Amino acid sequence: MGWGNPFKEVANSKPLFLAIYATVIFGILVSSFYVLSAVFSSSGSFSSVTLSTSAASDAGRLPLDRPSNDSHIKEADAVPEPTSQPQSKLLKPIWEVPPPGSKIPHLKSFKLTKELVQQRVKNNVVVVTFGNFAFMDFILTWVKHLTDLGVDNLLVGAMDTKLLEALYWKGIPVFDMGSHMSTIDVGWGSPTFHKMGREKVILIDSILPFGFELLMCDTDMVWLKDPLPYLARFPEADVLTSTDQVAPTVFDDRLDVWQQTGAAYNIGIFHWRPTDSSKKLAKEWKEMLLADETIWDQNGFNEIIRRQLGPSVDEDSGLVYAYDGNLKLGLLPVSIFCSGHTYFIQAIYEQLKLEPYAVHTTFQYAGTEGKRHRLREAKVFYDPPEYYDSPGLYQFSDFTALYNNLVVSKKDVHQSFPSDSFSQFTYFIQKAMSNFSGTLWFMS
Repeated sequence: MGWGNPFKEVANSKPLFLAIYATVIFGILVSSFYVLSAVFSSSGSFSSVTLSTSAASDAGRLPLDRPSNDSHIKEADAVPEPTSQPQSKLLKPIWEVPPPGSKIPHLKSFKLTKELVQQRVKNNVVVVTFGNFAFMDFILTWVKHLTDLGVDNLLVGAMDTKLLEALYWKGIPVFDMGSHMSTIDVGWGSPTFHKMGREKVILIDSILPFGFELLMCDTDMVWLKDPLPYLARFPEADVLTSTDQVAPTVFDDRLDVWQQTGAAYNIGIFHWRPTDSSKKLAKEWKEMLLADETIWDQNGFNEIIRRQLGPSVDEDSGLVYAYDGNLKLGLLPVSIFCSGHTYFIQAIYEQLKLEPYAVHTTFQYAGTEGKRHRLREAKVFYDPPEYYDSPGLYQFSDFTALYNNLVVSKKDVHQSFPSDSFSQFTYFIQKAMSNFSGTLWFMS
């Protein structure tokens, strides 16, 4: 068919084709119009893109009423201005090892002083833990989590010189507690363990007069989220403490309800502000423990702090008057400042869809090794590479054949599987040995 007169062909076409032709022509005209508009209005186009980008940016901002871990931040709870304490403007980087060939400074230079603490203070806050050489790996894990979170205003108290030297050569800020503690794991509940608890109270009583806020931590806990913005939401609190509560009293990130918290207050994670009430509490607590070595530090704290409990400070903050009636106390929520029970066993933070700030390895069996195991299971414990590449013998077994031999059909169960316990054990061993040929051995 030749080209001919296109309009004549269109006219002779069926109505369906007429509609198609009309649509195509209309589309060409509209496209031409937009092309010409884009050419002659480039400046207007730029303005339009700018506006749409701003709108998208505003849409991506977190609404004030959106549920989140920070949903209860209010203007009244804004981060307080730091006091006029002189502070280090630029903290020395952590993990920056001393130069090769250098010597460690004299032990006296590691003595706890206001000047030493001041070198690690930021926004008037310092985060502190302490321990002996037996907990070196816990301390490295503690430091690594904080530095990964961008928290570098931290200090570690060394209870023996072996730990002090080891931390110094790894570039971790450390001070000497003068404890002359053993370098081995003393075991929970032992007399030496209780002595370590007293050292903690002495440390708190020593740092508070320097005028800095103190976030005091046990070494057997790890930080999973920067806690400092959360703690700053309660500027009126003299003390914020974790607890051994195993059931949450709130279902968001507010402080736990003090009237519903009957469990002990746990002193493994707690934040102190250098107020008159908190300094008075620390001094009395220290004197109590030094006067009677049979008192466990945590029991002593609970006894003193609960001397007076109530009323609430206000309707919204969750704080309560405690101790002498003037100290303002807050209980950190167990759903996000987790114990071993609320984190590993119940996983309350998952049920409530919250982000945990910390896990403290309480409610654990098998002592220190059990704590390590729990943290490794959760993939939050830092081990050196040689832990995963130690020399020796590795065994990898294929238990498929063993499983197939043990799982027998119902009709053969009485004939194949013995009934008494000793025979069952012997049967299992025999089957395991018979499948030993499926084991692969590797020598490193």
